[in-house]
Amino acid sequence: MTVPVVARTLHRHIEVDGLQIFYRESVPENPDEAPVMLLLHGFPSASHQFRRLIDALGSRYRLIAPDYPGFGHSDTPEPVGSPYSFDRLADIVDGFVEKLGLARFVMYVFDYGAPVGFRLATRHPERIAGLVIQNGNAYTEGLSDAARGFIALRPGGQDAEQTIRGLLTLPATRGQYEGGAGDPRLIAPDGWTLDQHFLDQPGRTQPQIDLLFDYHTNVERYPEWQAWLRQHTPPTLITWGRDDMFFPEPGAHAYLRDLPDAELHIFDTGHFALEECLPDIAPLIADFLDRTWKPATEATGPAH
Repeated sequence: MTVPVVARTLHRHIEVDGLQIFYRESVPENPDEAPVMLLLHGFPSASHQFRRLIDALGSRYRLIAPDYPGFGHSDTPEPVGSPYSFDRLADIVDGFVEKLGLARFVMYVFDYGAPVGFRLATRHPERIAGLVIQNGNAYTEGLSDAARGFIALRPGGQDAEQTIRGLLTLPATRGQYEGGAGDPRLIAPDGWTLDQHFLDQPGRTQPQIDLLFDYHTNVERYPEWQAWLRQHTPPTLITWGRDDMFFPEPGAHAYLRDLPDAELHIFDTGHFALEECLPDIAPLIADFLDRTWKPATEATGPAH
């Protein structure tokens, strides 16, 4: 009987711009040759959403998953004069990449991970060896009516903050996991329970409100990110939960306009597709990494 190799995973903090950023990093069997993948989590979760994926693939690939500031085990940003923003999230993740010395990596983008990741990509296109996109939106077709309603909210608007606060409650958090799922029995309650624990920590509410009010800046940058995709045409694997309450299936197909060679797989599940469909998605990611990975030296060619 062959027993699958389960990854060893390190759990550490690193200081970025005065904040302690928590991250998980697998230890592959051949670390010098292993493809590198940066895992960017979504709302309202943290790097723990990738635990099972890291267990499944981390012995073959170097998988690195940070918690954004204000999420998971990372520090919460102190209140400052301006609201917390996606630009600030990207600044911290960019600094995190610099601190770890990641010269080139495939980027897994999910939910909030898409606007964070595409900011990184446009700043440093040379670092991006490929994309795994899972319910990470960059097209207006991928916005549901519910998503458009939240995006339209502005500070000071009637009931705007109250509406956002409703999204930070346990029923809403649980609903993001179970909504659209083909078989809710396959979704462990640990995910939404841990997410809610972190959401309820002191000082965590305002950063979440700020980010939700700032989400419209992501939509405004969709044309820029689409142009980046057309220009750089990174190898891309798209895995998408069909019945995501915020980012429905048309958002997945829209990528093919700018990346006609992308590999697309649609699953009968919701927002947190890995929770229900990991046995189907993990082999797709492994195959994608094996076929497309080129280290920094090979991708850039010999030095002159």
